[in-house]
Amino acid sequence: MAKLLLFGYGNPGRGDDALGPELIGRIARLHIAGVECQNDMQLQVEHVTDLAECGQALFIDADMSCAGPFDFSELGAAKDGSYTSHAMTPNALLHAFRQVYGKDAPPAFLLRVRGYDFGLGDPLSDRAAANLDAAARLVCGLCMDASLQRWRRELNGKGAV
Repeated sequence: MAKLLLFGYGNPGRGDDALGPELIGRIARLHIAGVECQNDMQLQVEHVTDLAECGQALFIDADMSCAGPFDFSELGAAKDGSYTSHAMTPNALLHAFRQVYGKDAPPAFLLRVRGYDFGLGDPLSDRAAANLDAAARLVCGLCMDASLQRWRRELNGKGAV
Protein backbone atom coordinates (compact mmCIF):
# COMPACT_ATOMS: atom_id res chain seq x y z
CA MET A 1 0.00 0.00 0.00
CA ALA A 2 1.30 3.45 -0.91
CA LYS A 3 2.19 5.76 1.93
CA LEU A 4 -0.22 8.33 3.33
CA LEU A 5 1.33 11.78 3.68
CA LEU A 6 0.05 14.06 6.43
CA PHE A 7 1.37 17.58 5.95
CA GLY A 8 0.66 20.23 8.55
CA TYR A 9 1.64 23.82 8.04
CA GLY A 10 1.51 26.99 10.07
CA ASN A 11 3.58 29.24 12.29
CA PRO A 12 4.00 27.86 15.82
CA GLY A 13 4.90 31.37 16.99
CA ARG A 14 1.46 32.76 16.08
CA GLY A 15 -0.98 31.20 18.53
CA ASP A 16 -3.64 29.13 16.81
CA ASP A 17 -1.67 29.13 13.54
CA ALA A 18 0.21 26.23 15.19
CA LEU A 19 -2.81 23.89 14.81
CA GLY A 20 -1.41 22.11 11.72
CA PRO A 21 2.03 21.36 13.19
CA GLU A 22 0.46 20.48 16.58
CA LEU A 23 -1.83 17.91 14.97
CA ILE A 24 1.07 16.45 12.99
CA GLY A 25 3.04 16.12 16.23
CA ARG A 26 0.22 14.17 17.88
CA ILE A 27 -0.14 11.77 14.97
CA ALA A 28 3.62 11.30 14.56
CA ARG A 29 3.89 10.14 18.19
CA LEU A 30 1.49 7.29 17.35
CA HIS A 31 3.93 5.78 14.81
CA ILE A 32 1.18 4.54 12.48
CA ALA A 33 2.54 2.19 9.81
CA GLY A 34 2.34 3.62 6.30
CA VAL A 35 1.79 7.20 7.51
CA GLU A 36 4.44 9.87 6.97
CA CYS A 37 4.10 13.06 8.99
CA GLN A 38 5.66 16.32 7.85
CA ASN A 39 5.23 19.97 8.68
CA ASP A 40 6.55 23.33 7.64
CA MET A 41 5.65 26.97 8.18
CA GLN A 42 4.15 27.20 4.68
CA LEU A 43 3.75 25.20 1.49
CA GLN A 44 6.38 25.82 -1.16
CA VAL A 45 6.96 24.48 -4.66
CA GLU A 46 9.68 22.16 -3.32
CA HIS A 47 6.97 20.17 -1.53
CA VAL A 48 5.87 18.61 -4.84
CA THR A 49 8.64 16.06 -4.25
CA ASP A 50 6.93 14.99 -1.01
CA LEU A 51 3.81 14.16 -3.01
CA ALA A 52 5.75 12.04 -5.53
CA GLU A 53 6.29 9.24 -3.02
CA CYS A 54 2.78 9.02 -1.59
CA GLY A 55 -0.49 7.45 -2.61
CA GLN A 56 -2.70 9.98 -0.83
CA ALA A 57 -2.17 13.24 1.06
CA LEU A 58 -3.88 15.23 3.79
CA PHE A 59 -2.93 18.87 4.27
CA ILE A 60 -3.72 20.34 7.68
CA ASP A 61 -3.90 24.06 8.42
CA ALA A 62 -5.45 26.49 10.88
CA ASP A 63 -8.25 28.65 9.53
CA MET A 64 -10.08 31.55 11.11
CA SER A 65 -12.92 31.53 8.59
CA CYS A 66 -14.22 27.96 8.67
CA ALA A 67 -16.87 26.69 11.07
CA GLY A 68 -15.61 24.88 14.14
CA PRO A 69 -14.30 22.47 14.95
CA PHE A 70 -12.95 21.88 11.43
CA ASP A 71 -13.72 21.61 7.72
CA PHE A 72 -12.66 18.55 5.72
CA SER A 73 -12.63 18.72 1.90
CA GLU A 74 -11.14 17.08 -1.17
CA LEU A 75 -8.69 19.14 -3.23
CA GLY A 76 -8.14 19.59 -6.93
CA ALA A 77 -5.24 21.11 -8.83
CA ALA A 78 -5.70 24.81 -9.57
CA LYS A 79 -3.35 27.54 -10.65
CA ASP A 80 -4.04 30.47 -8.38
CA GLY A 81 -2.34 33.66 -7.24
CA SER A 82 -0.13 31.78 -4.80
CA TYR A 83 1.52 29.85 -7.66
CA THR A 84 4.33 32.40 -8.04
CA SER A 85 4.68 33.50 -4.42
CA HIS A 86 6.90 32.17 -1.66
CA ALA A 87 3.92 30.38 -0.07
CA MET A 88 1.42 28.25 -1.96
CA THR A 89 -2.09 26.90 -1.43
CA PRO A 90 -2.51 23.12 -1.54
CA ASN A 91 -4.41 23.51 -4.83
CA ALA A 92 -1.49 25.38 -6.39
CA LEU A 93 0.91 22.72 -5.10
CA LEU A 94 -1.15 20.02 -6.84
CA HIS A 95 -1.07 22.11 -10.02
CA ALA A 96 2.72 22.44 -9.73
CA PHE A 97 2.96 18.65 -9.29
CA ARG A 98 1.17 18.22 -12.63
CA GLN A 99 3.58 20.67 -14.26
CA VAL A 100 6.68 18.98 -12.81
CA TYR A 101 5.71 15.31 -13.24
CA GLY A 102 3.34 15.49 -16.23
CA LYS A 103 0.58 13.63 -14.38
CA ASP A 104 -2.03 14.30 -11.73
CA ALA A 105 -0.97 14.38 -8.10
CA PRO A 106 -2.22 11.63 -5.80
CA PRO A 107 -5.64 12.20 -4.24
CA ALA A 108 -5.38 15.03 -1.72
CA PHE A 109 -7.59 16.44 1.01
CA LEU A 110 -7.54 19.51 3.23
CA LEU A 111 -8.40 19.68 6.91
CA ARG A 112 -8.91 23.26 8.05
CA VAL A 113 -9.02 23.45 11.85
CA ARG A 114 -10.81 26.47 13.28
CA GLY A 115 -8.49 28.88 15.04
CA TYR A 116 -9.25 32.16 16.78
CA ASP A 117 -6.09 33.91 18.02
CA PHE A 118 -3.18 34.36 15.60
CA GLY A 119 -1.15 37.06 17.34
CA LEU A 120 2.62 36.84 17.43
CA GLY A 121 3.64 35.09 20.65
CA ASP A 122 0.08 34.05 21.55
CA PRO A 123 -0.36 30.57 23.05
CA LEU A 124 -2.82 28.09 21.56
CA SER A 125 -6.29 29.27 22.62
CA ASP A 126 -8.56 27.01 24.66
CA ARG A 127 -11.22 26.98 21.92
CA ALA A 128 -8.62 26.03 19.28
CA ALA A 129 -7.27 23.29 21.57
CA ALA A 130 -10.76 21.78 21.75
CA ASN A 131 -10.99 21.91 17.94
CA LEU A 132 -7.57 20.28 17.75
CA ASP A 133 -8.81 17.38 19.89
CA ALA A 134 -11.79 16.85 17.56
CA ALA A 135 -9.57 17.06 14.48
CA ALA A 136 -7.10 14.58 15.98
CA ARG A 137 -9.90 12.04 16.45
CA LEU A 138 -10.91 12.45 12.80
CA VAL A 139 -7.33 12.13 11.52
CA CYS A 140 -6.65 9.04 13.65
CA GLY A 141 -9.69 7.38 12.11
CA LEU A 142 -8.64 8.41 8.61
CA CYS A 143 -5.15 6.99 9.19
CA MET A 144 -6.56 3.67 10.36
CA ASP A 145 -8.64 3.39 7.18
CA ALA A 146 -6.96 5.45 4.45
CA SER A 147 -9.17 4.14 1.66
CA LEU A 148 -10.55 6.78 -0.68
CA GLN A 149 -14.03 5.35 -0.13
CA ARG A 150 -13.77 5.92 3.64
CA TRP A 151 -12.44 9.44 3.20
CA ARG A 152 -15.14 10.36 0.68
CA ARG A 153 -17.82 8.97 3.00
CA GLU A 154 -16.43 11.30 5.65
CA LEU A 155 -16.81 14.22 3.21
CA ASN A 156 -20.49 13.40 2.90
CA GLY A 157 -20.94 13.19 6.67
CA LYS A 158 -21.40 9.43 6.63
CA GLY A 159 -18.10 8.39 8.16
CA ALA A 160 -17.71 7.30 11.77
CA VAL A 161 -15.40 9.64 13.65
